[in-house]
Amino acid sequence: MTAEEARREFGADVVWLPFDLHPEYPPEGIPLAELHRRYGIGVGETDPLRDRFAAAGLEYKRPEIVPNTRLALRMSELAREHGLHAPFHDRLMDGYWSQATNVGDADELRRLAAEVGLPAADVERVIEDPALYLDAVEGSTQQAISIGINAVPAFVLDRRLIVLGAQPIEVFRSAFAQLAA
Repeated sequence: MTAEEARREFGADVVWLPFDLHPEYPPEGIPLAELHRRYGIGVGETDPLRDRFAAAGLEYKRPEIVPNTRLALRMSELAREHGLHAPFHDRLMDGYWSQATNVGDADELRRLAAEVGLPAADVERVIEDPALYLDAVEGSTQQAISIGINAVPAFVLDRRLIVLGAQPIEVFRSAFAQLAA
């Protein structure tokens, strides 16, 4: 289910908050194959996400490196400050999942930020100062962990129910029905 589907079908307000799933990843990221080995899932043509994306009508072409996303999360908070969070978030997701963009790379983030109109000087400040927006990222991450979130995406429905991971629409229909009962 996409956020847009949730908006349409359930009238949901979707607010993306920063969550640093793997702060332990080195700045250069880790190989995708290593991540898949950790979780015991296939790679390449046997990657189970490939079929899930195809079933949703989405292109699946992610980079061979799973990035450390801390800089991208901090940049997203800059975008939020400028009223550009939604387009920047969408551009990050499309770049990563469909265009094999390494969203942990400062040059790639510069390019994506420029595409949505973030001021270049502000982008450079975030890249150069690792403390900028770090409190927002770490605070949001800790708050999410404190309520049981340990995966992305994670959806908090009506502040009462958490749906973890990318789930089919049937899971959300069931969750919203549970909330309505």
